[in-house]
Amino acid sequence: ACVCEKNKRVTDCRVDGSGRCLCQAIGSGATVDCSTLTSKCLLMKAEVMGSKSGRREKPKDAFEDTDGLYDPECENTGAFKAKQCNGTTCWCVNTAGVRRTDKHDADLKCSELVRTMWIIIEMKHAERNAPLNAESLKKFFMDTITSRYQLNSRYITNVLYENPYITIDLKQNASQKLDGDVDIADVAYYFEKDVKGQSIFHNNAGINVSIDNEPVKLEKTVVYYVDERAPEFSMKSLTPGVIAVIVVVLVAIVAAIVVLVLTRRRKGKYVKAEV
Repeated sequence: ACVCEKNKRVTDCRVDGSGRCLCQAIGSGATVDCSTLTSKCLLMKAEVMGSKSGRREKPKDAFEDTDGLYDPECENTGAFKAKQCNGTTCWCVNTAGVRRTDKHDADLKCSELVRTMWIIIEMKHAERNAPLNAESLKKFFMDTITSRYQLNSRYITNVLYENPYITIDLKQNASQKLDGDVDIADVAYYFEKDVKGQSIFHNNAGINVSIDNEPVKLEKTVVYYVDERAPEFSMKSLTPGVIAVIVVVLVAIVAAIVVLVLTRRRKGKYVKAEV
């Protein structure tokens, strides 16, 4: 037996002939190599199974997810299947498992799994008397991401500090990713769970952000995804509230045009020409 340090959502762990710790992912039974990060798809599936069996509490900030937690269909490799369904409702996802189309019936066709090539992690720290040191902050996150999540530093293209916002850019297209490289979608998922105190690592509460030996409290974390192809959303996917705002803006524009025309008519002067 062995302990899977990088994934606590596993069972039946054993050491293979080469000394690696191999386990079975909860919910899928897929074999997990504990020497590297587990794919996001298998982690999500394990989380759904855990919530169904009552082994963990529902995260209090789950409402922040646009579509919430769903039970994904995974390939044997651990990658997301391009088409995901919940009963008779289906949609297409990217390599990060994020919906990129409107929801349709089961006849929906998802020809390929579109790659997420750019992930933007935006965080906001609590109010402070003085701003953080930008270079120290950059070094902390670069070191943390490369050592804790095993991501090659060449995929961390930017760590920007604009008090109180911290933005981390991860970029990795299909041609750049080499065999053995962890995927930026998996890194972002592990990172987000760590920051929210829901760490996937065994026996670990997450990461403590400390810049120049001073603890930093993060209040909000948002993850944005940019795919190699633009998402395929239509007006139907907009919420009634957003549509109402658009209608109000259009009505205001039309009203302004009408007022302008009427005003010009009132101010217009006619000059009688001599023949």
